[in-house]
Amino acid sequence: MLDIKEIRKDPKAIEQKLKTKSPDVHLHHIMALDERIRGLKADVEELKSKRNASSKEIGLKKQRGENVSSFMEDMGVLSEKITVRDHEIAQIEQELHFALACLPNLPMDDIPVFPGPEDNVCVKEWGEKRSFSFPFKNHVELNEKLKLFDFARGAKISGSGWPLYTNMGARLEWALINFMLDIHRKNGFTQIMPPLLVRPETMFGSAHLPKFESQLFKIKDEDYQLYFIPTSESPLNGLHAGEILDEHQLPLKYTAYTPCFRREAGAAGSQERGLIRTHQFNKVELFCLCKPEDSPNIYQQMLDSAEEVLQGLGLHYRNMLLTTGDMSFAAAKTIDIEVWLPGQNRYYEVSSVSNCTDFQARRSETRYRSKQDKPHFIHTLNGSGLATSRLMVALLENNQQEDGSVLVPKILHRYLGEEITKLTPSK
Repeated sequence: MLDIKEIRKDPKAIEQKLKTKSPDVHLHHIMALDERIRGLKADVEELKSKRNASSKEIGLKKQRGENVSSFMEDMGVLSEKITVRDHEIAQIEQELHFALACLPNLPMDDIPVFPGPEDNVCVKEWGEKRSFSFPFKNHVELNEKLKLFDFARGAKISGSGWPLYTNMGARLEWALINFMLDIHRKNGFTQIMPPLLVRPETMFGSAHLPKFESQLFKIKDEDYQLYFIPTSESPLNGLHAGEILDEHQLPLKYTAYTPCFRREAGAAGSQERGLIRTHQFNKVELFCLCKPEDSPNIYQQMLDSAEEVLQGLGLHYRNMLLTTGDMSFAAAKTIDIEVWLPGQNRYYEVSSVSNCTDFQARRSETRYRSKQDKPHFIHTLNGSGLATSRLMVALLENNQQEDGSVLVPKILHRYLGEEITKLTPSK
């Protein structure tokens, strides 16, 4: 959430910058609400001053034995006016809070200003695209013989978009998850196992509410109002909600594996089949809380840790700095890590590493105190480290052999058993 005090300083400049992310943003309503609140608060202060003066005068009159009934009536009128104004202020403040909650985060000054992903900037490439001397297959075609997933039975159980992993598919998925967690723990991230359902205020804190309400799965009945997490960023951001941390505790670096749940499962078509985009997928998340001056360094650490996974697996990837128009709602800066998927003939994102500055911290009231100074809002950063579904696709498609088998990267052998060096078609 943005600071109304900062908006107040130069609303035109703030609006112009916000429009680079969301062209429909306007601040005139917010500024009108803010002005109305300040006007009402000034009225209340004046009324309270009058009431205090009247109270003193009534006290003096009582000491002199004078009749104060008319003054008491005036005091009652003043108190009633104050109550009415306070109620009006509370209502308008709630409206202002909601309006501010709908504003995206401000992009950093060095982010390319363009409306969409076609102008994202490649800032790094690693490895090379696999070249094939035979007609290669996509992961759905490979799976016809490998039997790693059963999309039909997954759909029978839950509907389309809910994958079912079987046998070596399930084992390879767990191998990937454990491999990634090992890397991130080695790099100083503390492993967390958070709940998969969270309260509305937790979703609000991570900025998934109110804007993305329609994209979330939820439980809403007489006993519970909970949301299935779209990413473990949500509960990790909520870990220290409402707390004032000591600066010596920072930075806090977390990693977590969770299933993730999202309503939007992509458009129909050959490029979105199989594991490319689903309602449920597995992801290892990176999440950090730090002092503002440390966030650039922490950002690079997160990016390096995510890249280490892909380098260990020997997969070609590129890092794309997102334009203002392609960044997420809460991000001030994002680099997407994209792997090459031969079967789709394009790059697909397996990680987004974002610096959210103090945007989420304001929503979740997460602050830190430096020595005897007043509390300051913390910076939060998040990144996938990585999402496994597209990573699985990349492994299968890039490591396929002419006979339909798939070589397993050497670094995963110890997670599967040293004898499993490749996946072979079922007879």
